[in-house]
Formats: sequence, C-alpha cells, structure tokens
Amino acid sequence: MGKIVFLDVDGTLINYEAKLPESAGKAVDLARANGHKVYICTGCSKAEIQRRKLCDLDGMIGGNGAYVESDGNVVLHKGLTRDEVKHIVDWCNDRHLGFYLESNSGMYCNDYMIEQGPSVMMKYSMGKGAKEEDAKKGAEGFVHGFTHFKGEDLYRDDINKISFILSSYQDHLDSKVEFPELEANTWGGKGELALFGDLGPAGITKKTAVLAILDYLKADPKDTISFGDAKIDLSMFECCAFNVAMGNGGPEIKEAADYITTDVDDNGLWNAFKYLKLI
Repeated sequence: MGKIVFLDVDGTLINYEAKLPESAGKAVDLARANGHKVYICTGCSKAEIQRRKLCDLDGMIGGNGAYVESDGNVVLHKGLTRDEVKHIVDWCNDRHLGFYLESNSGMYCNDYMIEQGPSVMMKYSMGKGAKEEDAKKGAEGFVHGFTHFKGEDLYRDDINKISFILSSYQDHLDSKVEFPELEANTWGGKGELALFGDLGPAGITKKTAVLAILDYLKADPKDTISFGDAKIDLSMFECCAFNVAMGNGGPEIKEAADYITTDVDDNGLWNAFKYLKLI
C-alpha cells in the first residue's frame, strides 16, 4: 500500500465557492493511479458532500468524524441521540439562532436559518475572497439545499452534528457550558473568525475517524498525510505522520504544519502532491 492521504474539503480540496480546481482533481486522480489512497475528512455530512462535484475518492470522513466510509463500506457511524438533538434544537430556538441538522439523508433547518442564513453565508464566502455576486449566488444555493422543518419534526435520531449561527462568540462559549458532554467547535470566516458553532457526539473528532480507517485498512500511521486549512483540522495533524497546511489557512494550522503549500486556488493541492512525490 502507498500513502494514505486525508483531505479537508472546503478551502483544501475545493475553494470557498465550492468549486474543485482542475489541478486538484488531477492531482487526486494521479495519486490514486499511483497506488495511494485518498479520503476526504470534513465537517460536512454525506448529504452535503453528495451535492458537491468532487473527484473520485477512496472514501470519506464526514460530520467531523461521526461518519466514516471506505470503499463503499461503513466503518463507523455515531451520531447524536434524539434527546441530544431535542436539547440542542430547543436551546437554539430559545436563543433565536438559525441552525441546521446534518445527516446522511439531508440537511434540516429551522425558521431562523431561513432568515439569517443567506447573509451569514455571504459573509463566509466574501471573507474567504469570493466576489459579492458569487457569494450571493452560493449563499442562496446553500440555504435552498435545506429542508425546512418546524416544531417536533426537528427532533430526529439520524443526525451526525448540528451547526448553528453565532450571534456572538458568547453563544459558542455558552454551548460548551450547556452541552459539556458533546464536542463543540466553531467554523467560518477568514482565518479563524467564528461565524458558526457546531455540536457533535462525545468523543468523536477527525482524529478518531482517521484512526478508525487505519484500523480498518490495517495500515501503518507512518504512511499517513493530512491536509487542512483551519483549526478543526488540528486533530488530524495529531495522528498523521506528515501534515500540510494550505496557504489560505489560518495561523494555528500553519504553525502546526510540516509544510505549507500555496492557496487552494493557486494549485495548492497539486504543488503539495508534487512536493510529497505522490504524483
């Protein structure tokens, strides 16, 4: 077996307009043809990933580790319980926070997400360098991808994690107090600016998912390489032998990296794959 490569998606494999750079797709295709395995390792769940136009891959880690698939086989799947989902839904609604439930079957949002989501997603895209027109189009497409539910229809038992809009960073801090047993993270915006909080099942991270794939493949950790652009990717860096930060990444991920490549839209993946002799 060759190397086992784990790629974050937004800002790493694809750009912040959800477009796959031609050089990135070609790099993954050539690396797999050379005998290496390439997985995505993302906060997105399968339903969201299936809306993206990506290259062929060997599998995926979704929901920041809640769902793991290799060669079409489910390796690990641990989501939130219905009671945990109900608690989060009620807490967000009480605070008038837009949120969406992320599952493999779809993405389900509340009233506040319909109202607040477009402007926040525009801020997300423009903060990452998108033009206003492209950011607006992308934000509308993102929100249109949700199924809008009300009341008890949001109390589900098939949810990997939940993302919610932050009215301020205090919402994230309060979520850590309200849900001490769950994994609490933030995402969105330029660098490490927090626009969203998210809550996932206890003990589940990108690191635990990477280790699950290595166990499934009976692979040696020394053959692993990870790529990321944000603080959420640091747990991958903890367990992989070599770690690459994207040029468009935040300061924390760059500081932890063994190598910093160019931006996602400046052949970042291609240049790193060449440097690592994967292609």
